Amino acid sequence: MARYSLGLDFGTNSVRALLVDVANGKETATAVDGYRRGTQGVILSHDPNLARQHPADYIDGTERVIRKVLSQARRAKKGFRPEQIVGIGVDTTGSTPLPVDHRGIPLAFDRRFARDPAALAWLWKDHTAVAEAAEITSLAREIHPEYLAKCGGTYSSEWYFSKVLHCLRAAPQVFDAAHLWVEIADWIPATLTGTQAPDQLKVGVCAAGHKAMYNDLWGGYPEAEFLGRLDPKLAGLRSRLPARAETVDSAAGGLTADWSRRTGLPAGVPVAVGAFDAHLGAIGAGVAPGILVKIIGTSTCDITVAPVDRPLADVPGLCGIVPGSVLPGFYGLEAGQSAVGDIFNWFVNYVQPGGKKAGSHEALSAQAAKVRPGASGLLALDWNNGNRTILVDQRLTGLLLGQTLYTTPAEIYRALIEATAFGALTIINRFEEYGVAIREVVNCGGIAEKSPLVMQIYADVIGRPMKISRSSQTCALGAAVAGAVAAGRDAGGHADFDAAQKAMTGLKPKDYRPDPQAHRIYGDIYALYRKLHDGFGPPQGVCGNVMKDLLALRAHSRRDVI
Repeated sequence: MARYSLGLDFGTNSVRALLVDVANGKETATAVDGYRRGTQGVILSHDPNLARQHPADYIDGTERVIRKVLSQARRAKKGFRPEQIVGIGVDTTGSTPLPVDHRGIPLAFDRRFARDPAALAWLWKDHTAVAEAAEITSLAREIHPEYLAKCGGTYSSEWYFSKVLHCLRAAPQVFDAAHLWVEIADWIPATLTGTQAPDQLKVGVCAAGHKAMYNDLWGGYPEAEFLGRLDPKLAGLRSRLPARAETVDSAAGGLTADWSRRTGLPAGVPVAVGAFDAHLGAIGAGVAPGILVKIIGTSTCDITVAPVDRPLADVPGLCGIVPGSVLPGFYGLEAGQSAVGDIFNWFVNYVQPGGKKAGSHEALSAQAAKVRPGASGLLALDWNNGNRTILVDQRLTGLLLGQTLYTTPAEIYRALIEATAFGALTIINRFEEYGVAIREVVNCGGIAEKSPLVMQIYADVIGRPMKISRSSQTCALGAAVAGAVAAGRDAGGHADFDAAQKAMTGLKPKDYRPDPQAHRIYGDIYALYRKLHDGFGPPQGVCGNVMKDLLALRAHSRRDVI
């Protein structure tokens, strides 16, 4: 009898369920359910930096999407029964922390805070805590530089303690009522298993290590004295945080009878400890030492792993170096670009060169494919939404150099693609400068599957074949892999991730190989890109303050606060 694992992928706008055969990775059924509150699931305000979600969307969406996927499975497989599901895995966005009470119940469910946005889940792209992130970075550099060494040298406004500290200052009524702040990557598995009470809660090392400065080297989360220097109330929160963080081969618990009744799944089925979407997506794409997985969408997240039993240098500019955050027994290394598909969409949908038809992605791609490398005379920087790696500066902006009165939209479109490829190469070079060899690149996400032009340019710039993950839903697949491992071999799952990945993941037969001549030309252009990168990016660069000064002038003119 076939055995299945269920992956639940909680994205920015929806939750996806994927049912996978654990023996061969065949994707048997899938379903998506959009969040109903806010704007496409995101609750916004007059502050453009604010982005929140209501935890009820996670609860309601989970129930609906599981029922949908089970219904599809019954139609796709004659004789299918939910009892054939051996494990469940969960991935989410992050850092997306949620304030909860002493029972682990979200404050958003409390009538006192029903209309208070601070009581909601603080979505990954909420940037209201810029000042707090700078303060945390400054204090850590002064007294605990080791905290920053494991997260690239700069603490981000997107991350756990920045958001918690901002809430303490901006909405003290919510902070004082919260017993704990829990990443949704941890809260959702806990809710499914009835272990959300703080004394039962299991947290994943993925979220804790990459976003909350957790590391066994210093006993877990940052020490209370450090947090107390930021605010004494943070020191109190430290005493309530779990003492230990788990890897994704562990089970958070078994599905409760209530969730069995609500969804039709069997009670007691193991639910794996949660992790972030990109990290489980890397597992679903077959990540291993020497393999870099690029999850390419509106932005990118780049994930690789390195064995924990070998020395590994701290790599400046990365989003984290965390033991066990991707695969148990390996360091998880995360990098990425703040905008990729968003840059292409900006040009097509906002600038609209040539109108909607002539300026579509398809039309521009066809024209841009005819432009030879270097023939446009254009060079761009890919910082339209800031730089995540390696400069770690969200106040950098885009740049296009070399345009003339004869520059065409297709040439600009190609230059923007090339800029993101140069940014990707810069990340790979940073890995290798610090001893992390990248011999293979596996791509996944919509752009990787739908744009041969982007993949060929990436191959030509980076100088390595661009391989494509077999699954178009690698995050949900990675979650399903985690569910199979949490179940274990005796229950019909897998003994470990090595066995599970070999059985359940793979690559498409089509890959993109670098053209030697194009690669040589791009080598010359990349040298110019690095001059722009080093001149406009670091504060000490020859034009290091130009972009920020422009932002300040814009803010003054608009009377905004930057």
